[in-house]
Amino acid sequence: MDEIITLDYGSGGKKTARLIEELLVPAFSNPALDSLGDGAILEGSGKLVFSTDSFVVDPIFFPGGDIGKLSVCGTVNDLAVCGAVPQYLSCALILEEGLPVAELKRVVDSMKAAAEKAGVRIVTGDTKVVEKGRGDKLYINTAGIGFLKYPGLSPQKLRAGDAVLVSGTVGDHGTAVMLARSGMMQGELRSDCAALNGLCEAILSASARVRVLRDPTRGGVATTLNEFIEGTGLGIVLEEERIPVRPEVRAACGMLGLEPLYCANEGKLLAAVDPADAGRVLDAMHKTEEGRDASLIGFVSADYPGRLVMQTAFGGKRILQKLTGAQLPRIC
Repeated sequence: MDEIITLDYGSGGKKTARLIEELLVPAFSNPALDSLGDGAILEGSGKLVFSTDSFVVDPIFFPGGDIGKLSVCGTVNDLAVCGAVPQYLSCALILEEGLPVAELKRVVDSMKAAAEKAGVRIVTGDTKVVEKGRGDKLYINTAGIGFLKYPGLSPQKLRAGDAVLVSGTVGDHGTAVMLARSGMMQGELRSDCAALNGLCEAILSASARVRVLRDPTRGGVATTLNEFIEGTGLGIVLEEERIPVRPEVRAACGMLGLEPLYCANEGKLLAAVDPADAGRVLDAMHKTEEGRDASLIGFVSADYPGRLVMQTAFGGKRILQKLTGAQLPRIC
C-alpha cells in the first residue's frame, strides 16, 4: 500500500480492494465478514435492536481515545442502554485524500481492540475517499445490532421517588477533547471513552425495576435528564454536592465559562431505578471498572413537572434546561 490515502482508494477498483484486503479484513476477520458481501448474513433469533451513529471528532486522536475507539464504544453503548446484548457492528469510513495510512492503521487497530474488549464483531462496512479539504482527515459511521435481553426500559416507566444514578464523573470526554483541540491539555485528564455493555448487564441483573438507562453524550447529563422527563408529568431534583466532577474538569470549564453537566460523556450512563433497589444497583455498579465511581445524584419528583431542578450547594435551586446550541462542537 502507498504511504498516504489517495482518491484511487475510493474508486472501488484495485486500490479499494487492497485497502480492504490488506488492512481492514486482517484486523476484523471473522466468518461473517470474510465473504466480503455487500451485507452480512447473521444468525440469531428473538428481537433485534439496531442503532447507527456517525463520528466526526476533532482532533481524531485525544487523551483516552480516538475516533476509532469512540465509534465502537458509542454504538455499543447505544445498544446496551436499550437493554440489548450488542453483537454486530458495521464500519463505514469516509477518508480524506492525503490521510497518512499510518494514522488510518492506528484508528483501525483501536477499533479492533475496542470491539474485542466489548465482545462484538465488525461484520460489514464501506469505504469512500473525498478530495483533500473535504473530509477533515476521517469520518466514521458505525451501525450496530444486538439481541434484546431486558425489554421495557423507557422514561414512561418513571415514578415519583425513583433514584437517579450516574456511573461516574461527568464531563470528562468533552473537556478532554476541548483541551486537546486547543493545545491546552495539562495533567491527567482523559476522555472516559469506554464500552458500557458490561456495566449495563450488571445493573439490569441487579434489579428488575430499572426504569431507564441512557448514555449522556452530546448535551451531557443535563440534556439527557431533561429528555427523561419529557411528556411524563414528572421532574427531577439533583443534589449538586452528590454529582461527581473531576477537579480538572471543573477548573477547565470554569476558565472557559462552561457547565460540566452539559459536557459530553462517552463512557458514562444515567439510570433511574426504584428507590428500594438503588443500593443494590449501586453496589453492582461499584464492582465494575466503568461504574466504580457511581453515585446517587437525585430523585424523580412530582413537585416540578417537566423541570430538571438543581439543589445547589448553597441551599438554593436553579433550573437546568436542555443545551441550546453547541457548547463544544465536533466532540463525537
